[in-house]
Amino acid sequence: QSITLTLSKVMNIFIGGILKNSSCGREIDSADFVIRFNLASINDSDVGLKTDLVTINPSQIQREYKDLEKKLNPLVKRVSVYGNTSLIMPAFAYTFCTGLSIKTLKALHPIRPQQPVVFFSPYYLQTLDHFWKGRGLKSIRLSTGFMLISTALELCENVHVYGFWPFDTDLQDNLVPYHYYDLRRPSKSMHKMPEEFVRLLQLHSQGALTLHLQPCSSDAS
Repeated sequence: QSITLTLSKVMNIFIGGILKNSSCGREIDSADFVIRFNLASINDSDVGLKTDLVTINPSQIQREYKDLEKKLNPLVKRVSVYGNTSLIMPAFAYTFCTGLSIKTLKALHPIRPQQPVVFFSPYYLQTLDHFWKGRGLKSIRLSTGFMLISTALELCENVHVYGFWPFDTDLQDNLVPYHYYDLRRPSKSMHKMPEEFVRLLQLHSQGALTLHLQPCSSDAS
């Protein structure tokens, strides 16, 4: 299955701790298309509820849903909060991702056939990896968020990014958690998210996308 975005305003909503108490929910929900990452929790105040596409990281399945054949309910409950939103997985990024992604598809489809599980094209992932590494981005693998921002830039007129913040303190030097919804720390071995952030900051300065790094007005429309 393919996903085509022909929309004017697309939000990429990340899981950074700077979204906690941000009051950005209404502003985020005003977008034509909202992309969320790694099955993050949603709420109407800080991150909004509208969801058109959400990623699942195969490592999440490996870590949190180890026995889908016998214990499917926790995953079904978690994905159901997004309604019939499409779920997307990087099934062919690495060999271990493929089996986990196919297992997820086979487990969810009989119970939630109205909620598609789609996979990134391996050729697209390879092309994207070569593109950014050819421009000096050094990482073992691009983060899923960076991949989808790149996709949105190809297909959408206006791209807004909320919560991509891989640092321990905010712009006011206050400590912030890595996620807005838990205290889990990231694995720094696979991704170079600070380097990715520098690329996003450059794109922001060039007007290619808009990075949102401050709390929103509580009366945003």
